[in-house]
Amino acid sequence: MTVKQIHLWLLLAFALLLRLISLATYPLMDTTEARYGEMARLMVETGNWLTPQFDYGIPFWGKPPLFTWMSATGIELFGLNEFAVRVPHWLAGVLTICLIGLLARKTNNNAVVAAIVVATCGIFTIASGAVMTDMALTLALTMAMVGFYLCWLQKDERAQIWGYVGFFGLACGLLAKGPVALVIMAIAVVPWLILQHGFVGAFKQLWYRFPILPGCVLMLTVAMPWYVLAELATPGFIDYFIVGEHFNRFVVSGWEGDLYGNAHDRPRGTIWLFWLQSALPWSLVLPVLIWKKRSKKTDIEGDNTGLFSFLICWLLSPLLLFTLSGNILPAYVLPGVPAIGVLIAMLVTQKDFKWLWGASAIIPVILMIALLVLNMGKADSRSDRVIFQKVTSQLPIFYIGKRPFSGQFYSQGQAKLLKDVKVLSALSQYHLIGQPEQVKAFVVQNSLSCEVDHQSPSGRALFTCTATPSK
Repeated sequence: MTVKQIHLWLLLAFALLLRLISLATYPLMDTTEARYGEMARLMVETGNWLTPQFDYGIPFWGKPPLFTWMSATGIELFGLNEFAVRVPHWLAGVLTICLIGLLARKTNNNAVVAAIVVATCGIFTIASGAVMTDMALTLALTMAMVGFYLCWLQKDERAQIWGYVGFFGLACGLLAKGPVALVIMAIAVVPWLILQHGFVGAFKQLWYRFPILPGCVLMLTVAMPWYVLAELATPGFIDYFIVGEHFNRFVVSGWEGDLYGNAHDRPRGTIWLFWLQSALPWSLVLPVLIWKKRSKKTDIEGDNTGLFSFLICWLLSPLLLFTLSGNILPAYVLPGVPAIGVLIAMLVTQKDFKWLWGASAIIPVILMIALLVLNMGKADSRSDRVIFQKVTSQLPIFYIGKRPFSGQFYSQGQAKLLKDVKVLSALSQYHLIGQPEQVKAFVVQNSLSCEVDHQSPSGRALFTCTATPSK
């Protein structure tokens, strides 16, 4: 191992450790992280590990439960805190990096280059430690794609085992985000197989090289029981999830059927711009490297015929899927990001390690700056954590107007949205939370006796109220 490789390993370790340490340094922010963190907290509190809940007694049909299971397991292990709900997603990121490093090593490419590229990709750094659905899906699809390629290679007698790994990855994808996992993989592997073997030959090779029937049995055995039990527990889930989330969400711009939030209306093709931004700095580095090495494709692939085109298909598959969709988010590019690691490992040489180290250091430096900004008040402007550090223990807490998910999480479900002012008449003392002017107007309108205890950077204020003595 050369000195330059050692430096890359040290930078990789630093990048992963920095992200791990960061998990406990800022609050869950509204709406995504706080919403999913609250769903995990509800899962642990209610003991209902079958159906994720949007609120007490309200099922969440928008996503399968794998990401909620992950955060809920973190709470069981580490208690109710930010680190607990985030660390399983960090571990999923680490496992994804390990799989990419393994694929690079098995194809005679530099494993540390592949690993550090993925670890220091902008969107990957954010997602590997955020309470989101996307890292679970990315790990699942990486498992599926790595398993597929190593099985296709048929290099040794263990190739079939990798085929089963691929099907297990697809099962995890079904539990992470649903049938979209199958679609993304199909968009990548079907054209690639046709490119390698022709249209008829592709399906012949698929049958001969892969454990199709037992693999599908494995996939369905792992994933389908939850779907059946979820529909039985909350009828209507399948219709909403399959039709709504897998058709209307991506085809109908500004879809209004979302039960849990607002649809994102973007111009068609925005996913490519998201990729360019989210995959920095490697979204700029990769095209330059491909152009510079365009005449050396055979030398780059070595004995791994088709690897380069396989990785390109993998990278492009989520972009192609969401090109015609207006209801998208930047994280939708994430399932294809791991392919960038092996692509760049195929394209660089030892003499490139110096600039590679510099490019790899960009995101960790930006992360340190971001953490400083977040802890100087930016995070608190999107979370009510600081409010619940000021509340008086045991006092009832009510939100006026709107209750954010961070309020639900940090109050452990105790903060309620006030729907009937009459409940206050039976209380001697209580807290109100909301926009200051809105709460003050409510106080005056109902002749309450309240004082402001704390003004949060989120724009909401904490009031302590006492019952007005009857005359």
